[in-house]
Amino acid sequence: MNTLNKQKKNLKNIVSKQFLTFRIGNENYGLELSQTREIIEYAGITQVPLMPNFLRGVINLRGEVVPVIDLAVRLGRKPIEVQRRTCIIVVELANNDQHHVLGLLADAVSEVIEMDDENIEDAPSFGANIRAEFIQGIAKQGEEFVVLLDANNALSIRELAHLVEAELQ
Repeated sequence: MNTLNKQKKNLKNIVSKQFLTFRIGNENYGLELSQTREIIEYAGITQVPLMPNFLRGVINLRGEVVPVIDLAVRLGRKPIEVQRRTCIIVVELANNDQHHVLGLLADAVSEVIEMDDENIEDAPSFGANIRAEFIQGIAKQGEEFVVLLDANNALSIRELAHLVEAELQ
């Protein structure tokens, strides 16, 4: 087999995905673009009493009540301080044939990047200060790293519901 045919065969095995990248504090994160519904400007959140600190409240998104999660708190960081570039990333997650819409508070949205699987490193087993099951992988973008979140684990509806119930008791 000649070199050109080998290269073509190798290219067919490479899977490329798009990620929405955003910042929390001075850290870069990414979510699969396919799970992202839209990005909206922060315009206030209605607080709900007796909720855990990661649940900032709810917003009305065209008649739909959408819970807003402070992703920084969910990842074990300090709460996000609302500033000029603060936004809400609206994601849609599928869980047991149900679709859940959540808003994620972020300091700023950066850009959409395309990454090949071969350029994504596995989640580190230590040192990331984030639960390993929350991380899909680590990608290098220029001189910086982007932590690619596994939204289905980091935002598991079942786990979030248990955390809310525990807070109420």
